[in-house]
Amino acid sequence: MTTMSAAEASRNFSAVLRRAEHGETIQIVRHGRTVATISPPTKKTGLALRRALEASDAPPFDDDFASDINEALAMVTDDLEDPWGDD
Repeated sequence: MTTMSAAEASRNFSAVLRRAEHGETIQIVRHGRTVATISPPTKKTGLALRRALEASDAPPFDDDFASDINEALAMVTDDLEDPWGDD
């Protein structure tokens, strides 16, 4: 793990993010004390969701699960205008 001062991290923030993007973890220190750790995001496999659902009172998945999800998505509306749209 790389350690750098908060001032150095501030001056080189784009480089710090690029290094994290490539798998490196950077420990940020101020006055000799760790104030932050910047690292790549953890990969999600869905295992945490499965465990949460198994521990809850939610009904188990069934053969209609995919159609239930599609029906729910069809009910979602986006009332916000896209500020970058070409309308």
